[in-house]
Amino acid sequence: MIIDAHVRIGDSREASLKPADLLVTMDALGIDRALVAPSERCIAYDNREGNEDTAQAAAESDGRLLAYAVANPWRGPAALDELDRARDAGAVALAVDSVLQGFDLLDGLLDPLLDFAADAGWFVYVRTGTPATALPLPLASLARRRPELPVLMGKSGATDFWIDAIPALLHAPNLYGDTSYAPWDTVLSGFLAEPGIGAERLVFSTDSPYTVPLAEVDRIRDWPVEPDQKAAVFGGNIAQLLGRHK
Repeated sequence: MIIDAHVRIGDSREASLKPADLLVTMDALGIDRALVAPSERCIAYDNREGNEDTAQAAAESDGRLLAYAVANPWRGPAALDELDRARDAGAVALAVDSVLQGFDLLDGLLDPLLDFAADAGWFVYVRTGTPATALPLPLASLARRRPELPVLMGKSGATDFWIDAIPALLHAPNLYGDTSYAPWDTVLSGFLAEPGIGAERLVFSTDSPYTVPLAEVDRIRDWPVEPDQKAAVFGGNIAQLLGRHK
């Protein structure tokens, strides 16, 4: 089974993706399921619209699309109310983008949302790769504070901060690496060679529509690793994280 751990639907600044087009691409590439977050605007500002969009896409997909919930932590208690509504509508995990949402990962603002996610049995996707507020090592410090909460390091720092991804994963055992953008002969193989990381800490995603999904799938299919390792990265690891959902 192949599960794409992160896709954004809707119209963003430089790319757009309709749920129907996503499903066509998934059929063509053999992707069974995908977790969908809303567009940049809806992550930053109009959280209600974004959560409704992802909930509708999931409901109309016959189980193939799963919804991330989003809420800007600056909204305080209203952010938690929005996450509660999203959970009732079927959301299965929390997506965070500290650059779009305007906060530092370590300033404490996100803590109430992390509490909610932990209570809901969700994992948390956090995009990294943009200085100064979305980097692997601060995320590792955040994850280490919350050992009960699985955290997916979106993009694994791609591209300028790949060098920090391995130290980040070693620092926080509940942190998972994301394969999108990462060459298997350097970045991914480095993850695999590290005894404290290995295939069980890696999760496949295309990060569509910002990438070429075919290239993301082919990179993992061409990766010369054991079949059980490839299966874990392609879907087994994220399926375990989704299994925590209450």
